[in-house]
Amino acid sequence: MSGPERPCKVGASAAGVLRPAERALAPPLRQTMKLELRRVLLPVLAGVLVYGAFVAYSGLAAITESLQAFKAWTFLAALCLSTANYGLRVLRWNYYLKLVKVEGVSALDRALLFLSGFVLTITPGKLGEVFKSAVMAETHAVPLERTAPIVVAERLTDVIGIVILVLAGALSFSGGLPWAFAGIAAIVATLIGIVWEPPAELLLRYLATTWLRRFVPRVRDALVNLRQLASPQALVGPTLLALIGWSLEGTALAVLLHGFGQDVAWLEAVFFYATATLAGALIPVPGGLGVTEALIQQQLSQLGAVEVAAATSSMLLLRLATLWWAVVVGFLALGWLRVRYPALLNTPADSAH
Repeated sequence: MSGPERPCKVGASAAGVLRPAERALAPPLRQTMKLELRRVLLPVLAGVLVYGAFVAYSGLAAITESLQAFKAWTFLAALCLSTANYGLRVLRWNYYLKLVKVEGVSALDRALLFLSGFVLTITPGKLGEVFKSAVMAETHAVPLERTAPIVVAERLTDVIGIVILVLAGALSFSGGLPWAFAGIAAIVATLIGIVWEPPAELLLRYLATTWLRRFVPRVRDALVNLRQLASPQALVGPTLLALIGWSLEGTALAVLLHGFGQDVAWLEAVFFYATATLAGALIPVPGGLGVTEALIQQQLSQLGAVEVAAATSSMLLLRLATLWWAVVVGFLALGWLRVRYPALLNTPADSAH
């Protein structure tokens, strides 16, 4: 059978102990976590500076006053809505794993592996979420090239879902149309790059003449899997899940605005959030930092007639409940995986003692 048709049985036991041959190939998860923590620190510091600039621009006193009248339960509701979105994305991950014939991974491990990718959610285009595929390779000996294409398929369906939301909101506001057209262009370009084989074959032939030639078979297998994930019949369900999931996070913005006593229609709030999220996804900055925040605030104040202080406070709380909450969930999931797979916490030299 060819690569994507052959079921992939995992090699890790239920107790989390890899076979010796697999263990030798797996870098210690402790080292992986330390490496990823260092990669997260810079975007976190950048986020602090960005949010500090927004507070300075809007006025600390005005923001403090708006927070005093804020209904705290709405922030908890926003967290719940974001978490529900994560649940839908876990369902999409499970669907994709089934498509690429990954078998023998428990439901709990599948969920934890997916959520562990949130550790690198503050990367351009969230492509750092391929980290979850690397962790799956360590914990379950699933080849990286089998699951890494899922990240591309996830981003593709995310963009499609967000573009639909932007187009729906554009019936009332035209501000998001340029971003919607840019998103459509990105979707079309991605699909052409995936489905049209000649350019990919030319690239593979070139790579075969370079020092990267040993990776060519893996890249070819990954492209085959990616074409399967991006087929029309495989896009419908995941896109629907993405549409619902991003609607939930847009609803979180509407709920937070209600907490500040601001009267903004649900569709308007979803449109503002979808437009800003799409812009943050298309512009290659970590987690859309600066871009997403600025667009949310500007649209709320200029199109939604929201007070500047309330717009800034709503934006900050929304990003805490979506972007930064995802990072926290990612580290919690990765920590749980460390508990479930203790054999990966030590180097082979450590285990010899």
